Amino acid sequence: MPIYKLSEEILFPDPSEAEDGIIAVGGDLSPERIIVAYLHGIFPWYSDTDPIIWWSPDPRCVLFPVELRVSRSMKQLLKKGIYTVTFDRNFREVIRHCADVRYKDRNDTWITGDMMQAYIQLYEMGIAHSVEVWDERGDLAGGLYGLAMGKCFFGESMFHLKPNASKYGFITLVSLLREKGYELVDCQVHNDHLESLGATVIPREIYLSLLSGCVKGEIVAEHWYSWPVSKGQSI
Repeated sequence: MPIYKLSEEILFPDPSEAEDGIIAVGGDLSPERIIVAYLHGIFPWYSDTDPIIWWSPDPRCVLFPVELRVSRSMKQLLKKGIYTVTFDRNFREVIRHCADVRYKDRNDTWITGDMMQAYIQLYEMGIAHSVEVWDERGDLAGGLYGLAMGKCFFGESMFHLKPNASKYGFITLVSLLREKGYELVDCQVHNDHLESLGATVIPREIYLSLLSGCVKGEIVAEHWYSWPVSKGQSI
């Protein structure tokens, strides 16, 4: 199957035509293009030495909020409230720390400077969101960021500076998403960490069908500043 080269027009090929997950190259990282990409099951992923590469992997890793899996040890940590979790309070710091997570055996990151600026713009628009996890001293211990549209949260990256901090934030987020009626968390590509939390892989065709149901209608942008600060919970 061909790999398409994007033009200035904000238009993507059918993601079912993706070859080994890659559907297109080129284009730009304008907020409008990124939003259209995610609504069609496509996302950018590349390094500084590459052109912009657009992906739609098959199979797709997802987590259904109702199927969130929390280990006994994590339940105990959440009940004790060892961390405090906030939302949209420090997006720039969260994405900066995520960018510091390096590929194994490589000295680069897929969160390039241009990617950072693009997602900061999306954050300012109320489309991208951050989850901050703070320790007892008020220092950032971990966090994650992603996009929210319709009833789907598109997870991008997470980091931790202290043990279990990213899991703590992710579990808190997914629990709130479930309460607010979200139906799907897009995890993009499988890894063991996500699987331990309940993520699974499904065929791209099924993912695209679920996605279309989650994002139909008007996309409402909002900031999550008012989401409740969490200092501990029972799950």
